[in-house]
Amino acid sequence: MRVLITGGAGFVGSNLGIKIRQHFAGSEVIAFDNLKRRGSELNLSRLKQHGIQFFHGDVRMKSDFEELPEVDFVIDASAEPSVLSGLNSSPDYLIDTNFQGTINCLNYAVKSSARMIFISTSRVYPIARLNEIQFTEAETRFEISSHPGVAGCTTEGITEAFPVQGPRSLYGATKLASELMIEEYREFLNVPSIINRCGVITGPYQMGKVDQGVVVLWLAKHYYNKSLAYFGFNGTGKQVRDILHIDDLFSLVADQLKHFDKYEGHTLNAGGGRNCSVSLKELTGICRDLTGNTIPIQEVKEERVADVRIYLTDNSFATSLNNWSPKHTPESVMEDIYRWLHDNNKQLEPILS
Repeated sequence: MRVLITGGAGFVGSNLGIKIRQHFAGSEVIAFDNLKRRGSELNLSRLKQHGIQFFHGDVRMKSDFEELPEVDFVIDASAEPSVLSGLNSSPDYLIDTNFQGTINCLNYAVKSSARMIFISTSRVYPIARLNEIQFTEAETRFEISSHPGVAGCTTEGITEAFPVQGPRSLYGATKLASELMIEEYREFLNVPSIINRCGVITGPYQMGKVDQGVVVLWLAKHYYNKSLAYFGFNGTGKQVRDILHIDDLFSLVADQLKHFDKYEGHTLNAGGGRNCSVSLKELTGICRDLTGNTIPIQEVKEERVADVRIYLTDNSFATSLNNWSPKHTPESVMEDIYRWLHDNNKQLEPILS
């Protein structure tokens, strides 16, 4: 089995590539990346250690794909992943990477007669509709009401039936546009495909930033005794996300590689689910317990652009296809990140502090 992973030196791509090599005997993995994300260069030695071929290329450049060998699978994990991308600067890089990049991947898949697994995002769902979900306020978090009031939302979270009409961020729009193009290539150009709409993915080796990778950043700020802020929703830190450990995402992708036909043609939500969800306030408590540090956290009532009060993934459909479900809890996720941060703190401090 030969697999090309775009974004292969990034957090998601590098971890998937390494785990594929570890779990699939005789597999060959090619990591394709432009190394734009700060910290991604640190993964090159890990890739080499696991026998993964690195190709320095850019998904925006059609010509870069011409030098690649044919493969059996394309895992498109490349993206400009910030929800704020293109809002205060030119959106060209965002659109060229996330949309045109996917088209270049699809054309390469056609040439290779390859199957495609697309790492999409929960951000395809519109912001206003998500914030229309009825909620209750508990001591440490917001909760979805027993009567959510929006189609496609259950008490467990967001299903694939949630409406996609309405603005969602430029980032979310590029990923949704890519999903639509994947469906067209599947139907008319014979590219078998699977679309995974992932929530907040996290774990060791993520170079967290405020606008993407905030779970790792939250722990790092505690570890290095820096400061943070609760933005929006009255500055209470009660906004909630489910978090998906990279190992749980790999278990899904591994099952898709082994049982592709069970998933083929489907778009599925994949997240940590209610059992692996956390508010910022709760995350602060976990980080404080792990590090022993209490840091200043500013309360800013004004909401940030494109923020949502609650996002939980209802994984029911993904589970129904072949019994996949995430195994981690918020505590086990953060313990894994803490060990990685502690073992590599000198190398990571310039990036994460």
